[in-house]
Amino acid sequence: MNGLIRFCLQCTDKLSTLAMVMSLSSSICAAQTMFRGNPAHTGLYEGNGPRELHGLKWKFPTGGRILSSPVSESGVIYFGSYDFNMYAVDAASGQQKWKYSTLGPIASSPAIANATVYFGSYDGRFYAVDAATGNLKWKFKTDGDRRFEAKGLHFSLPATQTSSDAWDMFESSPVVAQGMVFFGSGDGNLYALDAVSGELRWKFTTGDVVHSSPAYDSGTIYFGSWDSYFYALDAATGKKKWQFKTGEDNVAHNQVGFPGSAAIINGIVYVGCRDAHFYAIEAASGTLKWSFDNHGTWIVDSPSPVGNNILFGTSDPPFLDLLDAASGKVISKLKMSAFVFSSPAVADDVAYVGMLNGILAAVDLKTGKQLWEFQTDLSRQNRDFYLASDKTINEPVVFRSAWENNWLAVERLFTLGSIASSPLVVDGTVYFGSTDGYLYALY
Repeated sequence: MNGLIRFCLQCTDKLSTLAMVMSLSSSICAAQTMFRGNPAHTGLYEGNGPRELHGLKWKFPTGGRILSSPVSESGVIYFGSYDFNMYAVDAASGQQKWKYSTLGPIASSPAIANATVYFGSYDGRFYAVDAATGNLKWKFKTDGDRRFEAKGLHFSLPATQTSSDAWDMFESSPVVAQGMVFFGSGDGNLYALDAVSGELRWKFTTGDVVHSSPAYDSGTIYFGSWDSYFYALDAATGKKKWQFKTGEDNVAHNQVGFPGSAAIINGIVYVGCRDAHFYAIEAASGTLKWSFDNHGTWIVDSPSPVGNNILFGTSDPPFLDLLDAASGKVISKLKMSAFVFSSPAVADDVAYVGMLNGILAAVDLKTGKQLWEFQTDLSRQNRDFYLASDKTINEPVVFRSAWENNWLAVERLFTLGSIASSPLVVDGTVYFGSTDGYLYALY
């Protein structure tokens, strides 16, 4: 056993199946200016991250929890906070360069292009600010953001009452391509705005909230909606190319829709769903290539390619799953100590993964061994109350009366300094946010 992570292989697999050499094209992993690093959202980063944890380089305080994932451009880290602000912080020193205030929490990740920072806020507006100064260039008003909602959500009582979903915790993060910026909204639309002027080019209406972050590849925008469909649209016109129907749960509404985003790799769309399946879909046609049944466990995060395989995390029970990208066959399952909502960042042969117990782990993908872990201060402080001795979440404590109010359960989890923000790897440093309100830089 390896403490936090116990490496579990299927009985028919050998440890050597993970001993692979990653051959990544520069077109996949060159950029670090958008959610998951690039328009295709692969979560791959150039260079090496820390194989040994030397220590905390710095941590930057905000006034609210951080669910936004950081991005990087020219030595500056950009990210949003629940304190209503978008921040620009010097990557080397952790010193604030500027902040821009909105009228609501920011739970999306920014995109950087044209010397501009693009991001959305729960105030229902989408912003473009100057990357160097933080001065507003333009803003666009949507029809308003909201979370997914349903009656009897997650078996909550009374069953006839409509409630918003506490587990719908992210906003859609923008992608910039073809002179436009694309993003989803809780108003059910996918928007395409002129990246320079902010004028509406087109919008596409789905049947429910769109908090999935759109991915772009070869003139097409790919995204999922809480209406249980995954869509492919022509980026220039917004015309639908195809839609793919997933499963849904009509009893408790807890297994439906797309909170996470897809990765587009070699003409295949890889995406997880809250219907507890992971899908490989032909990007050109929308035809199902294969699906993986996760047996009731949500897949909230976004995947990363590892050689000829695909890597993603799961919620409860928590694993890092490695599947053969061509067939969907399980290569390995790495047991984690807590729910994985943070998408893995892969640099060279190491995956960096955050968990809702406030722990970030570095895993060697060749051996399946944990290299190191980092625990937030809040996680250590609340260990006796919320964490078991093996650092797993004390679910009876956290989820007591969850049937009555799921928001209480999520708030208890967040007091662990949860890491739902997806890590960013730049120049040997790992950056990520926590619900304790800090952005961390580890080296």
